[in-house]
This record gives sequence, C-alpha cells and structure tokens, in this order.
Amino acid sequence: MPEAEPRTTESFCDAAWARTAALLDAVHRHPFNTALGDGTLSRDRFTFYLVQDGRYLAAYAKTLATASARAGDPADAMFFAQSAHTALAVERALHTGYLDGFGMGAADVAAVATSPTCLAYASYLQATALTAPFPVLVAAVLPCFWVYQDVGTALLERTAGLDGHPYRAWISTYSDPAFAASVTQVRGIADRLAATADPETRRAMTEAFCRATEYEWMFWDSAWRLETWPTGQWLTPAS
Repeated sequence: MPEAEPRTTESFCDAAWARTAALLDAVHRHPFNTALGDGTLSRDRFTFYLVQDGRYLAAYAKTLATASARAGDPADAMFFAQSAHTALAVERALHTGYLDGFGMGAADVAAVATSPTCLAYASYLQATALTAPFPVLVAAVLPCFWVYQDVGTALLERTAGLDGHPYRAWISTYSDPAFAASVTQVRGIADRLAATADPETRRAMTEAFCRATEYEWMFWDSAWRLETWPTGQWLTPAS
C-alpha cells in the first residue's frame, strides 16, 4: 500500500500566505495602492474602483450567505451571516459616502459597465460557493478579508500623521481593529477545516486561496487601467 502523505505542522494560512508572498508584495507595490496611499489617486480611478467594488460586494455578500447556509458549525454560520451583512451595510455605506461626495447619482453609477475582472471574480466566488467543498469555499473568500486588512494596515502606517488625506475613510475601514478581528476569525476557521481535510481538499483550498489573491491584484489593476470590454466596439448600443 502507498504510504500516507505526511502531515505538515505548518498551518494552512501560514502556508498559503507564504506561497503568495511575491504576489502580495506586488499588491502593495501596485500603482493604484501606491497612489491611494499617497493621496494622489485620481478621482476617475477611485470612482471606477468604487462602482466595481460595490457590484463585487453584492456578489460577495451572497457568497458569504451561502457559506453561512453550508456551515456545519453554528458559530461559523453566524460569522459568515454577520460578514455578509457587513459587506452590504458597512462597506457599501463607505462607497455611497464617497460617490455622493463626488456627485455620482444612481444613474451615473448605472452608466458604468461592469468590468471583465469584476464579473470574473464575482462569478468565480459564486461558482465556488455552489460547487466546491465547504473548506474550499472558505479558502476562496479568505483573501478578500485578509488582503484588504493587510493593505489597509500598511496604508495606515504610511499615512500616519497626514491630515486631510482624501482616502482616509477607506484606509480607516480596512485597518480597523474590528475588521482585523474578523480576519483572525476567518483564518481560524480555514485552519481548523484544513487540519482535518484530506490532502486533495487541502490542495484545492490552497489553489482557491491563490486564485482569489490573484483576482485581488487584478481588481486593483483593472481600476488603474479603467478596464473596459475590448469587444464592446463590435456591439450595437443598447436601445
């Protein structure tokens, strides 16, 4: 009989974070996040990001709600249900505050097409929620918690003492201790599930974490590029 695959003593989260270390560094160094921290990010790019992120969060909240429904542990179910509410209530309120301040009404927001990256990331998470094992779903939603907290904390340190920063509310939201506590909780869920998962499921968890982290970089990159559909030139305008 083949020998069983040896168990590593390294936690799932530590291993996944180490595997994506270079990608996470690229996230921090991306010109969108660099300009966001400097306060020089153009309003057009930030507005585009906010519109796309609002649409992503609607899908993300549904994904978290599905995670709540699928969770076998009542505490996990409650956590994901509360996180779905936070995505819709707290984070979208942040978006609305900025967009209202920019004079962007509902019609202006609706006129912005959903970007290919936004649609791809949202679709990936929703498909994972419906078809993948529960531990893989948890691994897929983890980067949206953890990467944002990592970026927000780094930007808070970079901008400490700078008064009148135009994106202070965004930075404060993702560097908030309450948000950090939610990251710790979802990491704990992922580590607990991985600890009892078979090798195939654990590998799938790692791949899901990596893929979602790639989408995080792509999401900021798409906002920097004001991404559009390259095929749009061949479509007739909607009536």
